[in-house]
Amino acid sequence: MFIQTEATPNPATLKFLPGRVVLPESTFEARDAEAAARSPLAQRLFDVPGVTGVYFGHDFISVTKAEGGDGWPQVKPAVLGAIMEHFQSGAPVLAEGASAAEADTEEFFDEADADTVATIKDLLETRVRPAVAGDGGDITFRGYKEGVVYLEMKGACSGCPSSTATLRHGVQNLFRHFLPDVREVQAV
Repeated sequence: MFIQTEATPNPATLKFLPGRVVLPESTFEARDAEAAARSPLAQRLFDVPGVTGVYFGHDFISVTKAEGGDGWPQVKPAVLGAIMEHFQSGAPVLAEGASAAEADTEEFFDEADADTVATIKDLLETRVRPAVAGDGGDITFRGYKEGVVYLEMKGACSGCPSSTATLRHGVQNLFRHFLPDVREVQAV
């Protein structure tokens, strides 16, 4: 099994491409060992000293390491080994009965804004999410109120130094172009 790695805009996160589907229809994020308990693969990765976050996309795994700890030259081989061992074992990515969807993903918006929200979600799905997935992350809709779009940053995007610029100059400008009522985009 050959696993490719790619740098992300977040220096604390690397993207690992195992050459196979990781999660076919959803995503999964664990920011601590407790959340990782829903996934045998995430548990293996959290067993690697220095790993502080894991994100699974369709065909990639983003791993975040502690800042100030060991560098990637020390952490990366252990992460590669954990990923390889997991897939060779035939164990599932998610524990039986566990769903990838987060329990606290309730959206908020006024029903009068339903058309605006539908356009926001379409723009996210077709233009934004594919771009940030290329960098090992994800952005999901959380809410819309009084011209402000609330988005959640995941994977490599969470804690990334350039995520604020991505939101302000990329996503916000895109939304404003198509939806003049959008005043601002904020991360939650």
